Amino acid sequence: MFADHEGAVWTIFVNIFTSVFNLPLLCSLQPSPQYGIVLDAGSSHTAMYIYKWPADKQNGTGVVTQHSECHPKGGGISSYVGQQGAAGRSLQVCLDQAMQDIPRARHHLTPVYLGATAGMRLLNISSPVQSAQVLQEVGYKIQSYPFNYQGAAILSGQEEGAYGWVTVNYLLENFIKYGFVGRWLSPGRQTVGALDFGGASTQITFVTKDEVEDESDRVKLRLYGHDYSLYTHSFLCYGRDQVLKRLLAHLVTGHTGTVAHPCFPAGYIVTMKLGTLFDSPCTVAQTPSYSYNPQAALSVKGTGDYDHCLGNITEIFSFHSCPFSQCSFDKVFQPNVSGSFMAFSAFFYIHQFLQTTTGIPVTTPAQLEEAAHSICNMSINEMLVLAPDQEPRLQDFCAASVFTKVLFTRGYGFDEISFPHISFQKKAGDASVGWALGYMLSLSSLLPGESVGLRKALKPGAWAALLFLLVLLPATALMYVSLQACRRKKKGSSDTAS
Repeated sequence: MFADHEGAVWTIFVNIFTSVFNLPLLCSLQPSPQYGIVLDAGSSHTAMYIYKWPADKQNGTGVVTQHSECHPKGGGISSYVGQQGAAGRSLQVCLDQAMQDIPRARHHLTPVYLGATAGMRLLNISSPVQSAQVLQEVGYKIQSYPFNYQGAAILSGQEEGAYGWVTVNYLLENFIKYGFVGRWLSPGRQTVGALDFGGASTQITFVTKDEVEDESDRVKLRLYGHDYSLYTHSFLCYGRDQVLKRLLAHLVTGHTGTVAHPCFPAGYIVTMKLGTLFDSPCTVAQTPSYSYNPQAALSVKGTGDYDHCLGNITEIFSFHSCPFSQCSFDKVFQPNVSGSFMAFSAFFYIHQFLQTTTGIPVTTPAQLEEAAHSICNMSINEMLVLAPDQEPRLQDFCAASVFTKVLFTRGYGFDEISFPHISFQKKAGDASVGWALGYMLSLSSLLPGESVGLRKALKPGAWAALLFLLVLLPATALMYVSLQACRRKKKGSSDTAS
């Protein structure tokens, strides 16, 4: 009899559960997500990021997550100057992927933003007409797809830095956090500064209570009812690719034919045309004034000398004069760094390379110097043994590591106390770190200025079903335990009687 009762209880429970919480009902309660696409047109490559958020968001409170990403082969859109239609075609692989990643019914509702950074800023300096042509080409290409094209724009350095900072702190839930009971909560955490290292520029952005003496480096934001005063500066021509080009141009000065490169590993030799060094606004001022033949061959031989590498890279910076109370370098004001920072983009890859090849954790300035010293004194063959997968860029890691050391310690002013508060990351959660998410959040009004009140995470029907389940489960469990106890008691009595 008890077995029959037990079976009946579970039958009732299963029937109630399946009728209340069946899959079709849950699917009907959850609205289809909305999507947004950002094309990050960097100086060295273009990346596409697809984001999604609940379609029933209210007042910009939908939690935005990364849905997918795409990294096509080839250079940045600025590298296709003079090649009719090539810049647009470079986006095709990723746009085709977006067609598959986003449900067909959402295509026409999905906004697409293209933001170009320092590579296009440099092209806009050297040739505004060609810059406009490239943006027009990529715009035509995007508009040939059924998405909601929102335009292509060149971001200023200040915008790039600020959007990167927004991305970092949004992903870390430093602005607002979604509570279990459907309420948005202010986590009360300090924000994190952002350190970005692209191909043609580098950015530093952080909240400061100090006076920002140069108005062009100050940004004020109001997010979720809180005011943020940011210091942000973008150093054009201080991105990874442009730094390497500037360094070599500096070494070539006064030399012809063959030049020794202290930041290239011993045993590495490369030949190039002299003109490839001076085709950028970052190096044009270093063009030799006499007997200059851009078609002349230049042979560069690595010597692997840390001290000489450090000396030459330091000369790229200008630490000599400052029109403000204090500066980082190149006469740029900067308040003292404070709080925690996240370093991403090329900084992450440099840091990862140093850790994996040297075994040094690189959590202090002294360890950064030790790791850079170790890398710079390796031959190309030794580096190939340690990191064969990095062969195309092995020759650049010494210079990039030394540059990072000089920039962080002497430029930005990180020391033994503040440097350990830098986190080198490629992603935060499942999303890539960069300016793209912050850009889309701002342009699509997904970042409210004022605080957000109570908002249910589920529709009323789903909340009622959830509450019913929370009541039903303990009652069913209690009934099950009671039946089991009675069953054991009856069995025990039967055994005693026999």
